[in-house]
Amino acid sequence: MEWEQLLCPDRIRSYKRSRPSNDLRSEFEKDYHRIIGSASFRRLQDKTQVFPLDKSDFVRTRLTHSLEVSSFCKSLGQNISRKILLEIQDESFLPSYQADVCDILQCAGLLHDIGNPPFGHFGENVIRKWFRENLPKIQYPVNLLDKSIGLDVTQSLSDILTDEMQADFYNFEGNTQALRVVTKLHYLVDEHGMNLTKGLLGTIIKYPVSSLEIDKHSDNICEHKMGYYYADKETFDDIEESLGLYGCRHPLTFVLEAADDIAYRTADIEDAFKKGMISYNILLEELEKYGESEVPVEFADEYDAVIEALKYRHYKAAERGFTDADAYAIQNWIVTAQGRLIADATASFQEHYSEIMDGCYNKELLEGTTGQYLVEVLGNIATKYAFKSSQITKIEIAANKIISSHLDTFVPAILYYDTEKPLDEISERLITFISDNYKSIYHIYSEGKSETEKLYLRLLLVTDFVCGMTDSYAKRLFQEMNGDF
Repeated sequence: MEWEQLLCPDRIRSYKRSRPSNDLRSEFEKDYHRIIGSASFRRLQDKTQVFPLDKSDFVRTRLTHSLEVSSFCKSLGQNISRKILLEIQDESFLPSYQADVCDILQCAGLLHDIGNPPFGHFGENVIRKWFRENLPKIQYPVNLLDKSIGLDVTQSLSDILTDEMQADFYNFEGNTQALRVVTKLHYLVDEHGMNLTKGLLGTIIKYPVSSLEIDKHSDNICEHKMGYYYADKETFDDIEESLGLYGCRHPLTFVLEAADDIAYRTADIEDAFKKGMISYNILLEELEKYGESEVPVEFADEYDAVIEALKYRHYKAAERGFTDADAYAIQNWIVTAQGRLIADATASFQEHYSEIMDGCYNKELLEGTTGQYLVEVLGNIATKYAFKSSQITKIEIAANKIISSHLDTFVPAILYYDTEKPLDEISERLITFISDNYKSIYHIYSEGKSETEKLYLRLLLVTDFVCGMTDSYAKRLFQEMNGDF
């Protein structure tokens, strides 16, 4: 892979200016302002990070999380660019590329969760589960697909849709939806969404495989989830070809993933502490226990230094007479942990630079570093004390009811939209809830397609609608649909 091609500033819809522009921003800087000013990005302020519909003004949302990831992305971009220029000395990486790398990564951090449905990753699980249970049950008149077949013949949706179409729903991912949002659904000017640069679009595709190519047990992390829907393959292929990826991850995608891990692993601990789910003593005890049993000898000294930093901050807080030494210690230690992780990710990118650029590096950047064990233990602590708490469990049960109810309601309503079969009065009214922009995208991309593909696109229209909901809107609409005014 070549940096000149990887940092491609072209857009899917190119445009020509009739006269010189006074806008001196790079194309990647323009991307940043398109994202920041978009309604799709603003909606992240009312989407769950860990604690759904939380009343606290401290606990993170998808918006604040995305801003933090964006910040870490830029820091890593600066570090890695300097390493390439000064130590790796790759002559193909021009000094001007440092700014482009930082701008692309900063934008990618803002976008990485923009396709997530309401109620966080649990919302993704509900959508996957609903389609697995219901596609085989829902019957559809075959004569709407083939007029030569009798009127009374029906087939299940799982028998009608191709394997890839079904797999798209069975393996639904917010990451995959993000590509769809920014290239189609966010109707900025036309059907090309935000029409962002290809260098940026390539960076946010974490898994460059279709839903049929997923292998969760593969040694190659790029195959663990899908990266694009069947409906968006043409867009994906365009990006891949323009950037010269051809099935490989964009090098900056590894950096984006590391920044995401750093942000949410450390933030989950801080949020859980603020919610009273963990204490300073619990954190210290779990860190020490994990270090004794799980951390290899070659990483023990660096790992122990991170623990000592936590103890030292608590000691200094007590020495200074702070009323809440625990809070001071944890919040300041989080910064130290983040610094450790940024340093490890930077060093790993440098160490594996040739493999990354050859497209044969298939691990996370933090793997094989002290940071690997630090993020693992932080994840274990968050799962044990926060994710399995009764508070989260109750909200997840409610989220399951809310999202399942919306799918129960809107999937049957959309089945006969844009077909010869008339809609009943309720279905007509339900379809008015779906964004006109989303419906316009459906009509544009369904033109000239087979009836089977149109049916698939209509189902995708429902997931587009549900994923575009904020937590509060999803809850409010559920209550209104069930007579709770």
